[in-house]
Amino acid sequence: MLDPRGRTPLELAVCLGNLESVRVLLRHNASVGQENANGWTVLQEAVSTGDPEMVQLVLQYRDYQRATQRLGGIPELLNKLRRAPDFYVEMKWEFTSWVPLVSKICPSDVYRVWKRGENLRVDTTLLGFEHMTWQRGRRSYIFKGEDENAVVMEVDHDKQVVYTETLSLALHEPELMLAAMQPSEEHVASRLTSPIVSTHLDTKNIAFERNKSGIWGWRSEKMENISGYEAKVYSASNVELVTKTRTEHLSDQDKTRNKGSKTPFQSFLGIAQQHAAQNGAPVLQSASPTNPTSITPEEYFDPNFNLESRNIGRPIEMSNKVQRFKATLWLCEDHPLSLVEQVTPIIDLMAISNAHFAKLRDFITLKLPPGFPVKIEIPLFHVLNARITFSNLCGCDEPLSSVRICTPTHTPESTEEPTAGAEAANNTKVYPFPCEVDPSVFEVPQGYTMLGAGRTEPMRDEDDDLLQFAIQQSLLDAGTETDQVTIWEALTNTRPGSNPPSYDEELQLER
Repeated sequence: MLDPRGRTPLELAVCLGNLESVRVLLRHNASVGQENANGWTVLQEAVSTGDPEMVQLVLQYRDYQRATQRLGGIPELLNKLRRAPDFYVEMKWEFTSWVPLVSKICPSDVYRVWKRGENLRVDTTLLGFEHMTWQRGRRSYIFKGEDENAVVMEVDHDKQVVYTETLSLALHEPELMLAAMQPSEEHVASRLTSPIVSTHLDTKNIAFERNKSGIWGWRSEKMENISGYEAKVYSASNVELVTKTRTEHLSDQDKTRNKGSKTPFQSFLGIAQQHAAQNGAPVLQSASPTNPTSITPEEYFDPNFNLESRNIGRPIEMSNKVQRFKATLWLCEDHPLSLVEQVTPIIDLMAISNAHFAKLRDFITLKLPPGFPVKIEIPLFHVLNARITFSNLCGCDEPLSSVRICTPTHTPESTEEPTAGAEAANNTKVYPFPCEVDPSVFEVPQGYTMLGAGRTEPMRDEDDDLLQFAIQQSLLDAGTETDQVTIWEALTNTRPGSNPPSYDEELQLER
């Protein structure tokens, strides 16, 4: 339900700074995650008021609602896993950059994925980017479905310990769960002394175009062989990443501190930025900070009354930044894996605790051309791209002891067994399905120590730290290593039940 100005009752109460009304609405399940017409969330509007108690309350309920929504989605995820055929696949992640010297620090990793029934296991060695270095280790993430619940295990093979947690909405007492989401005073303070940032991926004008190969007069649509599958190569253009930054809640000292972190080097990175102060109406001396132009209830709720430039809430001080980028897709129309049925549920699951998977999910949920994306190259931010390649399906390239290929079958459209000559002529792909995954893959190795869910590290979004380091390395040779650039462009989610990360790590989680 929206008022004549497009606000929900909760957003209206927040903008007016009415703490008790906000408390009552939240207790009655008013949605914190809903955005207004301008793309701002209730939490962002709460930060704009500058009220620490308001921010603490809204933030607590925002995290609580997120956790309950994700736990409530476990049964649907289990159903998707049950319906999908069993398989094994490898996802190779390569990080690349066009900036000099940055490519030297770009790593690669292979995510190994086993799926059997409603059980899932993902192995990785690249844990993240922290303290200016890439963090390596041997980890397995095991997801085991049990009726309407799921057990998640994080296996640390280096320390031989296992962290376990049962994901079930029925097992969590609402009051205890809400209390566990209480943010720290330091976290609230960091939000109130940092800009409000909103990032929106504008894909309304996105266009997919086939890449061409050859020279003038002899050009043809480009095809490439990726992991044994013929794929069409597409480029995605007209994609814009729009970042809006608000600073009306900051003190002059905080504004100076944040401005000081930006340099002309941003222009080199292709940032188009515009500043605007949306406070055209005069501020009345008798007005309150949250109603600076003294709008009466009668004026506000009258849909025919023109407020012109007047508005409730603090006068907005905002800057816009637009980044345009391209992506590349390699699509195979006869690949045996299903993006929707088999791969997307896994990416959804990994996106809970991995920022890079979250960005991959945001991209593949777009309306793509037909075919399975055997290879994708997407930008993570201005200077770093991620290239993801699917390979070794069911161990057909490099056999594994944990995967056994059953009787190979041919293309689903083919009802008759083709001859060798016909198969060669039609280039019919022999699929490695069905395959059988050893159930022992999902068991904890002997001798490992089992721990509870006490290890609740939040998902780290290391994009900003990584970019700072990459640019610093590039500027080092030029003798300008003191220059720093701050980029706020992470499109991520957070792990249910985790401790809230610092503001720098969670700027884009506000959405």
